[in-house]
Amino acid sequence: MIRFLWRATRGYRLRPWASPYLRWRMETYTGLHAEEITPRQFLEAAWANRAEFRRYLRWVSRMSATH
Repeated sequence: MIRFLWRATRGYRLRPWASPYLRWRMETYTGLHAEEITPRQFLEAAWANRAEFRRYLRWVSRMSATH
């Protein structure tokens, strides 16, 4: 899980809401437009959907382990 987050936030570790990849994932998941997502919206959505994000990170971890 940590490995994926580390790679996904490369160059944006202190401000993950600016990561193009995470913004795209947030747009796909929430329907908010990636270029319009504010740091507050990003953090609120991440917090509100933390169980689903944790489940997604576990899935990514399992997929990485099998490849």
